[in-house]
Amino acid sequence: MKKDKAKEIREYLLGIVHSLPDSPGCYQYLDETGKIIYVGKAKKLKRRVSSYFLRDQPNLKTHLLVEKIRDIKYVVVRTEEDALLLENNLIKRYKPHYNILLKDDKTYPSICITHEDYPRIIKTRRRNLKGAEYFGPYSHVPTMYALLDLINHIVKPRRCHMAMSEEKVKEGKYKECLEWHIHNCPAPCTGRQSRDEYLKGIAKAREILKGNTSEIQREMMSEMRQLSDQLRFEEAAEIKKQYDLIENYRAKSEVVSGSIMNLDVFNIESDEISGFVNYMHVNRGMINQAFTFEYRKRLGESDEEILELGIAEMRKRYGSTAREIVVPFPVDIEMEGVTFTIPKAGDKYKLLKLSELNVKEYKFDRLKQREKLNPEQKNMRLMKEIQDDLKLERPPMRIELFDNSNIQGSDAVAACVVFTALKPDKKEYRKYNIRTVMGPDDYASMHEVVKRRYSRAVEEGSPLPDLIITDGGKGQMEVVRATVEDELHLSIPIAGLAKDNRHRTHELLYGFPPQVIGLKQESALFRLMTRMQDEVHRFAITFHRQKRSKRMLHSALDDVKGVGEVTKQLLLCQFGSVKKIKDATLRELQETLGEKKGLNIYSQLHTDDAAPAERIE
Repeated sequence: MKKDKAKEIREYLLGIVHSLPDSPGCYQYLDETGKIIYVGKAKKLKRRVSSYFLRDQPNLKTHLLVEKIRDIKYVVVRTEEDALLLENNLIKRYKPHYNILLKDDKTYPSICITHEDYPRIIKTRRRNLKGAEYFGPYSHVPTMYALLDLINHIVKPRRCHMAMSEEKVKEGKYKECLEWHIHNCPAPCTGRQSRDEYLKGIAKAREILKGNTSEIQREMMSEMRQLSDQLRFEEAAEIKKQYDLIENYRAKSEVVSGSIMNLDVFNIESDEISGFVNYMHVNRGMINQAFTFEYRKRLGESDEEILELGIAEMRKRYGSTAREIVVPFPVDIEMEGVTFTIPKAGDKYKLLKLSELNVKEYKFDRLKQREKLNPEQKNMRLMKEIQDDLKLERPPMRIELFDNSNIQGSDAVAACVVFTALKPDKKEYRKYNIRTVMGPDDYASMHEVVKRRYSRAVEEGSPLPDLIITDGGKGQMEVVRATVEDELHLSIPIAGLAKDNRHRTHELLYGFPPQVIGLKQESALFRLMTRMQDEVHRFAITFHRQKRSKRMLHSALDDVKGVGEVTKQLLLCQFGSVKKIKDATLRELQETLGEKKGLNIYSQLHTDDAAPAERIE
């Protein structure tokens, strides 16, 4: 392969890697023909996939795999267990060449409720019993055993393997076994437990296996408390272990549900430029196809129009014969023998949410790729987000932030930084010495600075900001509002950035009375706000330090007219200190600086002294 071609391929793959989410999921490597050559799972997709490309591979097989990769696809799930199950399904479907060499695609165990007069609840790795219900498979085997133990403890289903019938029970053909004597079975075989009661217990077990464990958990919690009150801590600890396992996994996989057969799932996300459609095909409880496509808008097509197009195209392209299609909203499309479903709960709803998660991740990835090519686009998007979140009349092209800095009121200063199109506009930064405030009063200082800045802006006809942000909470916002609106009669939106007890950006406030604007702390907009607050704080504290350092280095020579840096250095080199300069005679100063300049400096340094006649001559 030519070096230029290899470099181009590597840059393309790294572009995909850098935009991957830090979520659990499965990744698929494709060769130059588009064939899947490797399937893997990851707790964090970005970190795992990047390990293939950002360092040398330790073994030859992995090195050969990386050499053949031409494209990367991925599916996001919610938990690491789901990623493990999905990986297993995809390996079975596609049988990738490098998985055969590097990975064992074993089948995970399931729990089965048999189809009998008196159903049994068993574990199995095969799904070949006619009429049976299957739950799982379970990638975390201890969880499966905890579920079986929980069911055996609460429901006590029969554990024997004989084919029991209701007729033979009535005829008395069976006898109690050891399980009845040790209280592990209520002996429905001899009628000690009626069939109706037994089936009620099986129905309860079915709800547990479906993940409807809230009531069971409440009972377990109550039992734990009773045992603790009775000082039976070891028994309580055993129940606590089962409780924690059920709580952590809930006995329910989003990826695999045995009751779902031959189903298509679609979801859509869009922006001003494109529509993104995710397609998943589920058969026999397994996701075996998952793709997301981008459709470029031509005439401002609606989500409904794009989704209808995506359904028709993807079903034809992948040869789907599913008789049921799950969609997020009604679509105006008819297909012979096909039912459209909009689920509100249950397994199908969870698959629809999983499809939504994938299409949102894909949209976010594409957005990052666009912004990498056109950085201005990202700023425009963030400004639009600010406009929408704060309900502003127009995007905030000019944002001004204020902050105060002082130590117990000394050397009090303030600073204003300006962001134009969300970029620091350092030519517009301004520093302010606090003139009218005595002592540490941040509110009064903010009032002075804001009034000075916008009074002058109005007089000079300077541009006013589209948004003012204070480095502080509700109190600072109210001071700025009273100054801008009540005193200066200006209409400028005002927001506040409040910090937590660790002095970190915590929340964005807006409105009067101020309300918290819900921003996710990992979002790009929240990170931008944090950088803006850090910038105004940096600028203010730097100015404060400069002023404090200047005051501490101030000497009597700085107050003498006619003494600049050159003269000051000359005197210090000649006499060694300010005290010795002040103690010098007129003649010594004149010998160093000249007759006229020496007399001028001597006079200023000794204005309070009774000057000797002979020295003034």
